[in-house]
Amino acid sequence: MKISDKFNELKKKREGALIAYICAGDPTPEGTKEYVTALVRGGADIIELGLPFSDPTADGPTIQAGIERALNGGMTPDIYFKIVGSLKVHIPLVVMTYYNLIFKRGLEKFVKDCVSFGISGIIVPDLSAEESGELAGFCKQYNVDLIFLVAPTTTESRMKRILAEGTGFVYLVARMGVTGARKDIAASTRELVERVKTTTPKAVGFGISNGKQASEIIRTGADGVIVGSAFVDIIASGKDVPERLEALARELKEGIRAAGK
Repeated sequence: MKISDKFNELKKKREGALIAYICAGDPTPEGTKEYVTALVRGGADIIELGLPFSDPTADGPTIQAGIERALNGGMTPDIYFKIVGSLKVHIPLVVMTYYNLIFKRGLEKFVKDCVSFGISGIIVPDLSAEESGELAGFCKQYNVDLIFLVAPTTTESRMKRILAEGTGFVYLVARMGVTGARKDIAASTRELVERVKTTTPKAVGFGISNGKQASEIIRTGADGVIVGSAFVDIIASGKDVPERLEALARELKEGIRAAGK
């Protein structure tokens, strides 16, 4: 399923999107399918499935620990695509990874593998829009969305480039720093949502961990909420993981729905 189709479907319902991140292979490849299924049952509209890399510079301690568990469990790009191919879900899937892994596999091969295994979009936090030309070309050729991040410090000139190049949705970084759950929503988030002028859906991530925060994000004018560390924390606990993932996804989705009423 294409990302644009999902957002159009939700727009008709006057409903924001819940984009849920977990790292594939955390703590083992076998568990990922069960965890993704639980998130979808809970109401996730898009799954952002991390492909673990040994130097995840944009990720905070929680997700770094999840990545380390996945790598220690034997995760590789080949196993990653096998996992994705085994998923029986009818929502868009997005791969979040770092450029080194894409480059090593071969840019065209990586994008073609995404198409073959049902991935609709790619997020590469260490690839700037200015240096994305080759990968963007293959994404356009094979109809895969290339999603860029916009931060509170992004200049107007860079933002124009990002909004011109990116497709699927724009990933708005709610606050400075790395990923990780927070107790509050930064005041800069509303300013950033208002500053980004585009018809492409805007999804906000970094720091969201409960339904109240998700509702607040949608009320700022965002089209979607991205949650990762809160889910990875549940996986790290090892306790009733599928049930708790589903419950948190449901809480977040209920908050998002409430904001649209």
